[in-house]
Amino acid sequence: MEKEMERNGYTLKGDENIGSVKIADDVVAMIASIAATEVEGVSAMIGNITNELMSKVGMKKLTKGVKVDVINGVVKADLSVTLEYGYNIPATCQKVQDKVKTAIENMTGLEVADVNIRIASIHMADEK
Repeated sequence: MEKEMERNGYTLKGDENIGSVKIADDVVAMIASIAATEVEGVSAMIGNITNELMSKVGMKKLTKGVKVDVINGVVKADLSVTLEYGYNIPATCQKVQDKVKTAIENMTGLEVADVNIRIASIHMADEK
């Protein structure tokens, strides 16, 4: 299967008679975001100030807190997360990196070179 880079997306070329498959960068970012939030100990994804303001007015973006670069079939992902208080930070981040890498590779066929994590905050459980 031949692959070629396209602006803000990646095209997988297979059989020319059938057509091609294009994967937008936002789709890769969404896969990374969902995979990261499925890990126990991750409270939420953190976006930039624009994403935060837009979510306040009802426009939620599933790629919030994720930046992906796809260059020649290789993905570099940067995630900003909020962790739950009490979880081991290095172990939780390793789980996030593994889960995000596996999810992107399995769902898109792209190779993942880096999954960088920035811990933006810690969520404290509400006491009752």
